[in-house]
Amino acid sequence: MEVLLHLKLRSLTQTKLQTNKVFKHLLNSDKKIIIEQGGARSGKTYNILLWIICVYCSQNSGKVITICRKTFPAIRATVMRDFIDILRKHNIYDPEYHNKSSSEYWLYDNLVEFISLDQAQKVRGRKRDLLFINEANELSYEDWQQLIFRTTGRIIIDYNPADEYHWIYEKVIPREDAEFHRTTFYDNPFLEQSIKDEILRLKELDKNYWRVYGLGLQGSSEDNVFNNFKMVDDIPEKAKLISFGLDFGYSIDPTAVVGVYKHDDSLYLKEIMYEKGLTNQDVAEKLKPIIERSEVICDSAEPKSIEELYRMGINSKPATKGRDSIQNGIDILKRHKIYIENSSLNLIKEFKNYKWQVDKNGKKLNIPVDKFNHLIDSLRYVALIHLKENKRGWYSIR
Repeated sequence: MEVLLHLKLRSLTQTKLQTNKVFKHLLNSDKKIIIEQGGARSGKTYNILLWIICVYCSQNSGKVITICRKTFPAIRATVMRDFIDILRKHNIYDPEYHNKSSSEYWLYDNLVEFISLDQAQKVRGRKRDLLFINEANELSYEDWQQLIFRTTGRIIIDYNPADEYHWIYEKVIPREDAEFHRTTFYDNPFLEQSIKDEILRLKELDKNYWRVYGLGLQGSSEDNVFNNFKMVDDIPEKAKLISFGLDFGYSIDPTAVVGVYKHDDSLYLKEIMYEKGLTNQDVAEKLKPIIERSEVICDSAEPKSIEELYRMGINSKPATKGRDSIQNGIDILKRHKIYIENSSLNLIKEFKNYKWQVDKNGKKLNIPVDKFNHLIDSLRYVALIHLKENKRGWYSIR
C-alpha cells in the first residue's frame, strides 16, 4: 500500500510512503489505545514509527512522544535504530536535532524521547502526549500503570503473543477505549521471499512457533520444556553464586553468559551477556569487571576459546557433556524451582519459547527444538557440573 502525504519536512513537499495495514489502523482509529499484536516480520514496529514521524509529528508541535521498551540496550538496538533509519531514508534526519547522550530527537518542534523501564526518573517523570511501547509483553502490569498514568493522549503497543497468559490479554484488550489488531507476515508486502520462506518452515518445525510467529496468535505453554520458573526483581542476598555458564557465538548466534545462584532447592538466574560479533578478547574485557575471578563453565566444543579466555584472566573451564547431556541437564534443572531476574529479557524469552519437538501426530518427543537455547545451554553447563550430586533417576517428559 502506498500513501501520498503532505509532510512538513524542511519545506512543504509530497512524499510517497510504502505502508501496510498497521499504518492504516493508526490513520483511521479514534481510540485511546491501539493494540498491534502480530507475528514475526509483520511490519508492526516500522509502520508505527512511520505514522509517528510522518503523521503525528508533522501535524503537531510542542508534543512529547515517548517510545519505550523494557531495557535500554534492547530499545537502542531495535526501535531507536529503525526510527533514525526512517528519518534518513526520507531525508529528514538532522544531527543538530539529535541528542545522542539523552536519546532524544526534536522533530518539527516535538520531543521524541527513547526510554527504558530501568530509567525510573524518566518513567515517573514528566507527562507525555503520545506513548509507544515496543514489545509490550516484556513489561509488568506495574510498568504499564506507571506509564499510562502520565500519558494524556494516545497509547500504542506492539508485541509477539508468545505468552499463553498475560495482563495485556486480560486487562488491556477488553477495555472499551482500546482497539485490537492482529497482523502477520502475509500483511507485509515488502518482505523478502527468503524471509517468508523461513517463517513458512515453522509450519513443519513447530506448531506453537507457527501459531505465534507465523499467524500472530496467542501462544501455548503445552509443549514448553520448562514451566517451573517465575520472575523476581532481584537476586536475594541469601542466594549464593554457584558459577557462570558461557555458550560461545559470533555472527549467527550470540555469546551467552548466565549467572547461577542457589538457595536450598531454588535457583536464581541472571543474564550477564547476550551479544553477537564478540571476539574472545571482547568477551574477556566485558566479563572481567562483572565476574572478577569467579568460575565460568564454557561449551567444551571450543577448547581453543576456553584456553584463550583463561590466558586473558577469565577462570574458564570446560563443561562436562557426555552422552545425552541435553536431556540430563534438563532433568537436573526441572528438579529445582527457578527464579529469573526481571531484567534478564533474553533469558525469560528463551524459557518461554524453549519447546519439545512434536511429531506429525502431535506426540511430544524426548528432544527439545534447537531454538531459544543459548542461555539455557549456558545454564545446563553449570547444572551438569554443580547440580547433579545425589540426583538419581532419568529424564522423561512430564
